[in-house]
Amino acid sequence: MTRKNTTCHSSLINMRVLLISANTERINLPTFPLGLACVAQATMDRGHEVEWLDLMAESEPEEAVRKTVQRFQPQAIGISVRNIDDQNMAKPRFLLDRAREAVKACHRVSGVPIVLGGAGYSLFPESSLEYLGADMGIQGEGENAFPMLLDTLETGGSLSNTPGLYLRGQGLQGKRRFEEALDRLPLPDPRRFSASAYEGEDFWAPVQTRRGCALRCSYCSTETIEGHALRKRSPEQVLRWMAGWVASGFTRFQFVDNTFNLPTSYAVSLCSQLTESGLPITWRSILYPAKVEESLIKAMAKAGCREVSLGFESGCDDILKEMNKRFLSKEVREAAGMLSDHGIHTMGFLLLGGPGETRDTVEETLAFVGDLNLDALKITIGIRIYPHTKLARQAIQDGLIAPEDDLLFPKFYMVKGLEDWLRETVTERMKEHRNWMM
Repeated sequence: MTRKNTTCHSSLINMRVLLISANTERINLPTFPLGLACVAQATMDRGHEVEWLDLMAESEPEEAVRKTVQRFQPQAIGISVRNIDDQNMAKPRFLLDRAREAVKACHRVSGVPIVLGGAGYSLFPESSLEYLGADMGIQGEGENAFPMLLDTLETGGSLSNTPGLYLRGQGLQGKRRFEEALDRLPLPDPRRFSASAYEGEDFWAPVQTRRGCALRCSYCSTETIEGHALRKRSPEQVLRWMAGWVASGFTRFQFVDNTFNLPTSYAVSLCSQLTESGLPITWRSILYPAKVEESLIKAMAKAGCREVSLGFESGCDDILKEMNKRFLSKEVREAAGMLSDHGIHTMGFLLLGGPGETRDTVEETLAFVGDLNLDALKITIGIRIYPHTKLARQAIQDGLIAPEDDLLFPKFYMVKGLEDWLRETVTERMKEHRNWMM
């Protein structure tokens, strides 16, 4: 399904722009392309005419691309890349080929610039640009950069003025910049975007209140995508936006911030204002298990939180230290207990097989999670290696990857000689714990 969007912020429509969400995977849950919608809103606010094409809603994606391009005749095309692979070491699925076909479909019927963006693209700006065959790409936030690029394409100015812009075969043109005050960036009007592909009991409307992370977990790619500095939207702006989604018929939300509880003062303020708003919603979030305060858990439950993802990754303090976690296993136990006491469904996550892992540390972790009062547990064996991380440097040192490997095609860290035993052990324990899964 396509939908044309225009805005009255300018008396002159500068360019016709087609924005395509290339993701068609429903890994875990179908995810509305919030990042692309934010870029679309910013582009409309700049006075451009925008058409939106979400391939999740299309039974024949390449044909939908072809028809839309031929009908709309865009002057620029943006394609969002979300997932590179499914992070499954046993049978990894490489997921860029759908986006590659979308790029090819555009090239076949149009000669206008094709610009990549999205979280997946931002991880691999040069190698994915080459693989997908697009003309250019923007690493990081696109709300300011993409309209700036359109202005440059329209006027013939210097491309080096566009922050985070890569040209295929020519590398980075303009240094990345991060918006410090997120309230300056627009949030998408839900009335302007089709959400037909996401209707149903398994859909939760995504909400992002913060960007950036300074925690530097050994394996995590968030800093590459969003930057090191934590930046926040005001709770007031978040609530106004959520109210618009409620008015459009949505009542379930997912806070996609990697660390909903950090900083605690911000999270408490947000929960308090959610409660005061009286919005008829339920929501879920992701907690970082460091210094979780019961006052916050109580405020979350009161504000409508019903589910939490608790990504502690290990129950062994030595492995937590290796992962650069800022908490101990006892803090995980305390957080899980408080969540259970307040009736919040809790799903834990483990990453097994990373640096320092042994049979003893695995046994310690499995015993630890067996004693936790979790509603569900997701176990991942082998850790996806991303560029610019401590894990990547360790993998080079251990001879698992070459220094020149760009890691676009998935590589995983697994302690040598541990994998077969680890899979057998986890599979056997899952027979005892029906709420565990791989």
